[in-house]
Amino acid sequence: MEKIKVLMIDDNVQLIEAVKEYFKSSKMISISSTANDGVEGIEKVEKDIYDVIVLDLIMPNKDGLFVLEEMKKRNLSKNVIVATSYNTQEVIRQVSDYGVNYYILKPFDFDDLEKRILDCCNKKQDSKNIDLRYNNIQIAITKILHELGIPSHIKGYQYIRDGISLIFENPDMIGGITKELYPELASKFDTTVSRVERAIRHAIEVSWNRGNWDLMEEIFGNSVDIDKAKPTNSEFIVTVADKLRLDYHRVG
Repeated sequence: MEKIKVLMIDDNVQLIEAVKEYFKSSKMISISSTANDGVEGIEKVEKDIYDVIVLDLIMPNKDGLFVLEEMKKRNLSKNVIVATSYNTQEVIRQVSDYGVNYYILKPFDFDDLEKRILDCCNKKQDSKNIDLRYNNIQIAITKILHELGIPSHIKGYQYIRDGISLIFENPDMIGGITKELYPELASKFDTTVSRVERAIRHAIEVSWNRGNWDLMEEIFGNSVDIDKAKPTNSEFIVTVADKLRLDYHRVG
């Protein structure tokens, strides 16, 4: 089977090298070419055949929106994943008008990028659209975890982020954190339930030492004594998911 050919257009050279290293041993995906600005990017899009384009929005010379606009003008229909730290709702709606497949927020996990690339190539050409609800929720989870002081490079961050997303989408799982949520996370990340639990506990401890105290009081003030005790793993995940659910419905 031929590998999925990916063109990555991003001015962050270190990120490009890290992504290339991650996919170096992949049997399914190849970072076939890269570009560091919009002008070079659109030239490569037109010159060669790629299955997926991973596109940053903020770049020197010409930006990612320029690339999308030129692709539209030149009738270049490609699978596109926008990967950026720029996350306003207006921009998400703007890029969705260009038929982008996915919008992922930096910093992202490489395994998430891998899944999106595979998803792009499993979808039909006429089904290209951003799932705005999914992206809005993921952006909200990422933002709140950063404000709570959980660094994205530790394992517990990944487990908490996915755990909140699962509880958000499946409220019935609230009563089964240990029996349902932990095993699902352990399976997804190819680890053990006990390691998931320990990593989440460590992430909460980090949060308690470096997070936004006003936000902690707002979120956890009614469920735990912020001065005396950290929330349990279950309290942390469920309480954040509840806050996001209330905020989402309030906006909707």
